[in-house]
Amino acid sequence: MQTDRAVLRDAAEVLRSAGLRASIVVRDLESGRQLSIAADEAYPLASVVKLPLALAVLQRIDEGVLDAARPVTLAPEDRTPGQTGYSRFRHSTTVSIEDLLYMAVCLSDDTAADALFGLCPPAAVTASLRETGIAGITVRHSISELHRTLASVLPPEQMPQALSLAIRASTRGGGHLIPQLDVSSANAGTAHACVELLDRIWRSPALHPQRDRLRSLLAMNVMRQRLAPDLESDDAAWHSKTGTFLHLRHEVGVLEHADGRALAIAVLSESSVPAQRQPAAEQALGLAAKLLHDRVRSAAA
Repeated sequence: MQTDRAVLRDAAEVLRSAGLRASIVVRDLESGRQLSIAADEAYPLASVVKLPLALAVLQRIDEGVLDAARPVTLAPEDRTPGQTGYSRFRHSTTVSIEDLLYMAVCLSDDTAADALFGLCPPAAVTASLRETGIAGITVRHSISELHRTLASVLPPEQMPQALSLAIRASTRGGGHLIPQLDVSSANAGTAHACVELLDRIWRSPALHPQRDRLRSLLAMNVMRQRLAPDLESDDAAWHSKTGTFLHLRHEVGVLEHADGRALAIAVLSESSVPAQRQPAAEQALGLAAKLLHDRVRSAAA
């Protein structure tokens, strides 16, 4: 059997060969046994931010501040650019807060997420995280800010250059010439903090009112191209939230095994390859996560 060091070395090589810089944390939620790569490096979170947003909204519903059935009307001018859900709608539509949660988490709908941010602002989401004991994730802006920031840097006809700009414009310590990709001004967090949040969602009595609904939403995530192919099976259910923006590729979640074991996994990454479609990067992230998962699971058995 390989040692921890050997597994970490192999995973780092898988990532390097795909042109990836990544932070990975895998934790057995029962034993606390953990293996990680660069666990405390901060990244812009992209759509992973929809997980703490959903938690904060559910807490407001349970406190009676929001009504899950309350209708919200989304007009054409309320659309946030995106690839899924209401971001693609052309006409006004009305939807409940609870259904906005489904669209934001399960389909990663940016318009739905921004509608929820209108009801639960970024500062309130960060406050919810601090009350939950999570210090390593900070929510500072809506999803639409990402698109507005890039639009201010490049004219529309040059938007394909955004990917190359995102790769080249980073600085040491997580800085970036694009503010919403700078960890000091972006929605940002670490893989360690994401695992801490998942740990609390799965096990903390304080989050018991929100637990089942959050787990159900994460189980219905339709974005399954990244870690799911390497992790899930008929005997292992993967509950997760992805995040993808320009050169960023993330996924965080919990793998529940049929034997009752559950492992929290967080993968945050950025690519040095200037291409939008990178199947090799997706495969490398899945393989690296699986290497750490298999080691933690076997060592804690």
